[in-house]
Amino acid sequence: MTNLTPIPLGTTGMDITRLGFGSWAVSGSGWTFSWGATDDAESVAAIRHALDAGVNWIDTAAVYGLGHSEELVGKAVSGLPQADRPYIFTKVGLVWDPENPSAAPRRIMKPASVRREVEDSLRRLGVDHIDLYQVHYPDTGESLEYAGGGFGAVSPNATPVEEYWQVMADLKAEGKVRAIGLSNHTPDLLEAAEQIAHVDVIQPPFSAINRSSAAEIAWARAHETGVIVYSPLQSGLLTGAFSAERVAGLPAEDWRRAHHDFTTGLTANLQLADTLRPIAARHGATVAEVAIAWVLAWPGITGAIVGARRSDQVDGWIGAESVALTPSDLAEIAAAITSSGAGTGPARP
Repeated sequence: MTNLTPIPLGTTGMDITRLGFGSWAVSGSGWTFSWGATDDAESVAAIRHALDAGVNWIDTAAVYGLGHSEELVGKAVSGLPQADRPYIFTKVGLVWDPENPSAAPRRIMKPASVRREVEDSLRRLGVDHIDLYQVHYPDTGESLEYAGGGFGAVSPNATPVEEYWQVMADLKAEGKVRAIGLSNHTPDLLEAAEQIAHVDVIQPPFSAINRSSAAEIAWARAHETGVIVYSPLQSGLLTGAFSAERVAGLPAEDWRRAHHDFTTGLTANLQLADTLRPIAARHGATVAEVAIAWVLAWPGITGAIVGARRSDQVDGWIGAESVALTPSDLAEIAAAITSSGAGTGPARP
């Protein structure tokens, strides 16, 4: 039985379910950080299935599928009665070259670029305002090389956080967006932005494998800032459905094939996922639900973004909020994290 009870998202005035639908994986092929080919009808069905199950927000980004993900989200919510419409969150700041879609997008937050992007996102989503508009990455003026494990050098042409955060605050004041957030920003950048306008929400990565954003989450908790984390299942590694053979069989265009989590870190990550199985069995839950429940147990985290390309994948994680991990469970998971050597960061909430 699912239990999706909305809670306040910081001081935004929005109450969100603790699980949100993430739409990176449904973005399709033909761009740098694709998960491989997808079926648009299946994708829309998966989004609607999550909404029918009680999820009340969708997270997307302009760059996902180079606009395609936003279009799919717009299609999925079009025609829904206003009372049934989910909150829609999207992101800005990763700009691609339409003439070279396979090139890595550039991290650009110049004011004119941001204003162009927000209009494009509103059009693709088919909405008159965006509920949460987030800066995808700090501006470096250079390309985003995620698959290689780095995030690019900072160009002299990079826009300072104080400048682009003022533009985001202006968009909020103008009513184009309801709330503003920062994704993948370190505490020093969050603090600099906070001096310009309140950081409504942050979106860091966080999972039992990637625990490196504990400092950002603590900052948000101290500032009454909402926290929605991404990749709580570490791009599928914590679903219990992965193996070395499956990784070897990923499509050539799937960005995960080249990422260290699926190469040098794979053995440790799969070992950690396996240790969640007996805990899942005790709770009558899936491995994915236990992995997400661990994330939701972390103080300061409001909700988690979970992706799916098919409706049955939604069914595999929708019960996570109902999994109440005990202190003994948390200690067992902490021991497994330590013994596996997976990831970095504190091993328990």
